[in-house]
Amino acid sequence: MIRNRLAVAAAVTVTGGAGVMLFTLVAGPGRWWQGYVSEAGTAGQPYAVSYRLGLGLLALGVALLGRARRHAALLLLVAAGLAGTSSVVPCSAGCPLPPFEPTTTADLVHTAASILGMAVLAAAMAVTWWTAARPAAPQATTAGAKAGAAAGAPPVGDAGVRKAVRRLAGVALVLTLPLAAAMALTMLFVGRGTVGALLERALLLVAVCWLVGTGLLSAPAAR
Repeated sequence: MIRNRLAVAAAVTVTGGAGVMLFTLVAGPGRWWQGYVSEAGTAGQPYAVSYRLGLGLLALGVALLGRARRHAALLLLVAAGLAGTSSVVPCSAGCPLPPFEPTTTADLVHTAASILGMAVLAAAMAVTWWTAARPAAPQATTAGAKAGAAAGAPPVGDAGVRKAVRRLAGVALVLTLPLAAAMALTMLFVGRGTVGALLERALLLVAVCWLVGTGLLSAPAAR
C-alpha cells in the first residue's frame, strides 16, 4: 500500500513539476522552443525561481518513483539528486557551453548534472525494461503475498501490468537513445541553436512521459 501511494505521488509530483517548468517557458520572454530549457532558470529571468522550484519538484517526483520501483531504486534516486543539483545550481545567462562560449564553474556543474541525470535515468529505463520481463511466482499464500508486497515484489496476477511497464520502458529507451546521441553531437559540433533546443525538449518530454506512465502503472503492482 505504501509503494502504491508513492507511485501515485511520484506521477502527480513529476506532472506538477513539469507543468511549472512548461509554464515558465511559455510565459517567459522569447519563443518557448528556442534556447536551452535551463535558460528559464537563470538570474534575471522573470520566472527563474518558479522554474527552479518546478525542477526541484520534478526531482522529488523521481525520488518518490525510486522508492516505489525496487529494482531501479538506486538509479532513480541518483537521477533525482542530479536533477536537484541542476535546480540549485543554475547556469549563467544563455547557459554557455564549451567549446563555443566561455563558461563559469556553475555552468559546468549545472550541465554535468543535467547530462549525467539524463544518462542515469536512461539506465533506470533499461533496468525497468529488463526486470519487468521476469515472471511472477505462479502461486503464493496469503502470508507469502503479504511478505512479498512488503519487500516490494510484484503481486501474483500482474502480468499485464508488468508487460505494460516493460513496453513503456522499451519505447522510452528507443526514443531516448537516439535523441540523446543527436543532442550530444549538436552540443559538441553545432552549439546553441534551434535544433539543439528542439532535441532537448523532445528528450525531456520522453523522460517525463516515462516517469509519469511508470508511476501510474506501478501503483497497482505495488499494492
